[in-house]
Amino acid sequence: MIDIRLLDPLEILVDGHHAVDSLRTVVHERARTWATTMLSGDDQAAYAVIVRAISTLYPGDGPFNPPVEWWRTPLGQVVARRVGHPTAESVSYAVAGAMLGITRQGVHDLASRGKLARHPEGGVRSAAVRDRLVQEGTRRV
Repeated sequence: MIDIRLLDPLEILVDGHHAVDSLRTVVHERARTWATTMLSGDDQAAYAVIVRAISTLYPGDGPFNPPVEWWRTPLGQVVARRVGHPTAESVSYAVAGAMLGITRQGVHDLASRGKLARHPEGGVRSAAVRDRLVQEGTRRV
């Protein structure tokens, strides 16, 4: 994704200048470190890397609002587990379902049974989704 969003456009802009190859190598090396930090670093370090990656890969003036399918990607799953939704206190049932890997109806059932905290303004709390993912991960270990 970094290649597609950042390095490929830069290569086009500088008309294929060889310096982009050096940057590509550095970014690929750093990406391994970022992934390790996101997956197994302490919470503060993981949060910092995730926020930097998202703000770099998805720049914009508005809040981060990826499509529902994004939450099913490897990056989306790491973000959901480590941060929840980085810019939203609540998420829709559809987004919560994608984050949890279940259906929207499954989210509704969890919320109805008090297993997933609803948000007073609608949807469910992003932190509740993250907490459920963390609990599920702990049970699997």
